[in-house]
Amino acid sequence: MATIEDEIKLIEDEIRNTKYNKATSGHIGKLKAKVARLKDDAVSRAMASSGGGEGYSVKKSGDGTVVLVGFPSVGKSTLLNKLTNTESASASYAFTTLTVVPGSMEHKGGANIQILDIPGLIAGAAMGKGRGKEVIGVVRGGADLILLLGDVYNEKHINVLIRELYDAGIRLNKEKPDITISKRGGYGGLRFNTVGNTGLDIDDIRPPLLADNKIVNADILIRGEVTQDDFIDAMFGNRVYVPAFFAVNKVDLVDKETLAQIDEDVTERFGRPPILLSAVSGYNVETLKDEIFDQLGFIRIYMKPVGGKADLEEPLIIREPATVEAVCTKLHRDFVEKFRYAKVWGGPSVKHDAQRVGLSHRLIDGDILTVVTRA
Repeated sequence: MATIEDEIKLIEDEIRNTKYNKATSGHIGKLKAKVARLKDDAVSRAMASSGGGEGYSVKKSGDGTVVLVGFPSVGKSTLLNKLTNTESASASYAFTTLTVVPGSMEHKGGANIQILDIPGLIAGAAMGKGRGKEVIGVVRGGADLILLLGDVYNEKHINVLIRELYDAGIRLNKEKPDITISKRGGYGGLRFNTVGNTGLDIDDIRPPLLADNKIVNADILIRGEVTQDDFIDAMFGNRVYVPAFFAVNKVDLVDKETLAQIDEDVTERFGRPPILLSAVSGYNVETLKDEIFDQLGFIRIYMKPVGGKADLEEPLIIREPATVEAVCTKLHRDFVEKFRYAKVWGGPSVKHDAQRVGLSHRLIDGDILTVVTRA
């Protein structure tokens, strides 16, 4: 009896073997939507199996959460220990980590970053193989940033990790497309509106995609350039968009020529070089910390009380885009409700010291801020 994996493979083979042109684009879109539906159903069943739920329960903390994703035995636990001084069990055999181990990394004068070490991801994880449902649940529900970790012996497995995350509805390093699909009851059919050059032919999505997914009466708004795959994602409405970057561990175990080839291969495949490190020796771990900080989009804001001096020792860490309102919200919700105005000193976001700004003012790393509220 054919499995759902077999059915997906047959359809994907048909997509690969069908030459894309104007006449076939609608058919290909229909096949892509069918594959997406099958994968979505399979992932949902995997998540619901073994007692249901989205996997491990992990409470988010700190200024941002980074999830370490890699195959078993690539050194995630050792790296967590080095980054956070957390005692996560590590050994030379697979599946040392059988639950989620959280750690806290402090960096650059006050950023408190939660690092999650999760069980190793394997091929078929999106469909529930291994500890797939638990791992995927943590990534979908808690990651502000994903660190894809390989080692010098299996760096090519990063491709498998990316595919498994994609099949589970996780989109890496991609902005969420600006597509709104508002279903209406009754009659009226489909009403399309576009802003800018979408690059998508409406005829390629109307009959093959919408009708098959029971979208008959709806208002559809597309802003900017999108693809057929983007539209399929918007129809399902459950995709997660997370930034990610790559690191290759155990670089102390190979020679320089091998390391240079790994660096070149990863850069060619993903368009950016990986961070090459050794979690055991600590080589490039500080560079990795800097990259995590930068990838999370953190900036430092120095708070200055009314009539007082700025605290230049302990900045407030906040993620971009950082507005005065975002700072007020992080300090206390009353700061927004009672806000009168703010002043910015010495920072690059204003033209002169003590410049008055409102809640929508965009702050830049290094700004000194005073918030004035009503009594």
